[in-house]
Amino acid sequence: MFRDLGQMLLLLGNTVRGIPQAFRRRRAVGEQLYEIGNASLFMACMLSFFIGGVLALQGGAVLVHRGLGSQVGGLVGLSMCKELAPVMMAILIAGRIGSAMAAELGSMQAYQEVDALRTMNIHPIRYLVLPRLIAIAIALPALVIFSNIVGWLGGAFIASFNPDIAVPYATFMASLKDMVRMRDILHGLLKSFVFAIAIGTISCHHGLQTRGGPRGVGRSVTKAVTNSIVLVLLLDYILTRILLPFDA
Repeated sequence: MFRDLGQMLLLLGNTVRGIPQAFRRRRAVGEQLYEIGNASLFMACMLSFFIGGVLALQGGAVLVHRGLGSQVGGLVGLSMCKELAPVMMAILIAGRIGSAMAAELGSMQAYQEVDALRTMNIHPIRYLVLPRLIAIAIALPALVIFSNIVGWLGGAFIASFNPDIAVPYATFMASLKDMVRMRDILHGLLKSFVFAIAIGTISCHHGLQTRGGPRGVGRSVTKAVTNSIVLVLLLDYILTRILLPFDA
């Protein structure tokens, strides 16, 4: 575990040192950004809409029962922007994109394409890892912004049309505006940025460490996804604990 952690930190350090060269590979970054962000947008919106609806359905019923139905918007807004949107989007990206990164790099490693890049004096980390890491660091926070908006709309829709809650749209949005502050949104975006770096680093590391043929690629994909999800949840607790005093 500690060996893998050290290798991932070295990979991240080597990638960060190559950031100035990213301007020369804008096309590669754009392609990865499209694959990570645009191709995942519909799935992210669907997931966020129903998460917001479930929050309004469950939390709204409890609040209405206690005479606090006007606060449903604040509950949905804070839950989405501070916790659920960053974590759920990170898990979605880990399963969809992290596995693809590990599979692509693992296949290249298994068929010695990475060694061929070294033979041609091309730095494989800056050629393969850098565009992916930059793209995921941009795409995941952007997806979280979309997730917040769609989740809020989903919560407002359910709260307005469900007869057990019956909170008007204007009341829902007024409560959301009153309780959700800009720093709450920024906290979620900061979490998503850290999650993105972790997912990209883990996925690329396991891809480049692939040994063997198709079976080795499968093991790398499994390790990348499971380790990314576990680390996302661990980082979520750590970041929440660090940012908690700033919410006072």
